[in-house]
Amino acid sequence: MKNSSPIQTLLADKSLDSGLVTIANKVQAKERLTPEDGVYLFEHAPLGYLGVLANSIREEKHGDKTYFNRNFHLEPTNVCLYTCTFCSYSRLIKKREEGWEYTEEDMMEIIRKYDDQPVTEVHIVGGVLPQYDLKFYADLFRKIKEHRPELHVKALTPVEYHYIFKKGKVSYEEGMKLMVEAGLDSMPGGGAEIFHPEIRDEIAGGKCNAEEWLKIHEILHNLGKRSNATMLYGHIEKFEHRVDHLERLRNLQDKTGGFQTFIPLKFRNKNNQMSHVPESTVVEDLRNYAISRIYLDNFSHIKAYWPMIGKTTAQLSLAFGVNDMDGTIDDTTKIYSMAGAEEKNPAMSTKDLVHMIKNVNRHPIERDTLYNVVTDFKDHEFPDEIKYKGYMDLPVINN
Repeated sequence: MKNSSPIQTLLADKSLDSGLVTIANKVQAKERLTPEDGVYLFEHAPLGYLGVLANSIREEKHGDKTYFNRNFHLEPTNVCLYTCTFCSYSRLIKKREEGWEYTEEDMMEIIRKYDDQPVTEVHIVGGVLPQYDLKFYADLFRKIKEHRPELHVKALTPVEYHYIFKKGKVSYEEGMKLMVEAGLDSMPGGGAEIFHPEIRDEIAGGKCNAEEWLKIHEILHNLGKRSNATMLYGHIEKFEHRVDHLERLRNLQDKTGGFQTFIPLKFRNKNNQMSHVPESTVVEDLRNYAISRIYLDNFSHIKAYWPMIGKTTAQLSLAFGVNDMDGTIDDTTKIYSMAGAEEKNPAMSTKDLVHMIKNVNRHPIERDTLYNVVTDFKDHEFPDEIKYKGYMDLPVINN
């Protein structure tokens, strides 16, 4: 079809069933999908169809731009009061000798190691223990800001804040205000897992529930700060549970506009109580990215954590709605490797990330946490720039 859009070309396919035609027409007309539409996509949509819709939305929002940042992780402890069945990272208090518990000085020493590096963000998240309380984190945030004021502090999840505020006998509103005053700049998206109680109670019982998770984000948004959101997929949940999760996020985003990025997190079955559950395939990973992009019409960004899914799948995801590759990370996180992630030593230089993005004909942009442009690498060439062939370098994935 001459001068037709990718969606129009897709609609010319007479083999599409009526449900998929209706959804494609909705996407083309920028009409919001219903939860029933979301489940229908998971149950019936082929990978190629989803790629066309998701990539059309991605390119309308961002063109070929693909973002990353220079960041490192600070993980105070992997010892935790909670016993989530999917978790490969945490250690019970009775086995705390197998883990680590950093002091404030330990953590400041890690911060100081990056004094001469152009990192823009520290990502702080870890286990839940009594000594890591309201005062501890308020003092830590202040000291980080005193030491390096421009370093963006993206810290803790609602799971941690829920425990900290309850222990400190303060309301969510009081607690989040204290954290922001101490130096908190934004909140990561962890701890969301799956919102539906049918699944959440089974895999993450005892932690804050969906309503509490969402409320803490809402309060932070109302304080003028931004946050991310995640979903742990590919375990015992059903498609309707995924769509319920996306729907709750979309509803809060309608209310506050405070979410920046959605990150689907692939369940990994190594070293945890759910090792009997098979992991999702690469095709299902890409389908999940695409449906997330299509459904979350009010989210600007969809991110792929390349250490968890591997570099090749992350590259492929850029054609299925993803426009953010996270960051350099610099091998500072143990969360991924302990869970059996694809990348055992999750570190990449800026040059590595730029090459990885250019290799699939996308436009790499280094951002800060709030998506301000730090460096546009579109025409930037490193001294020993490697010339790639583009998409032909990647393996073909059949639906």
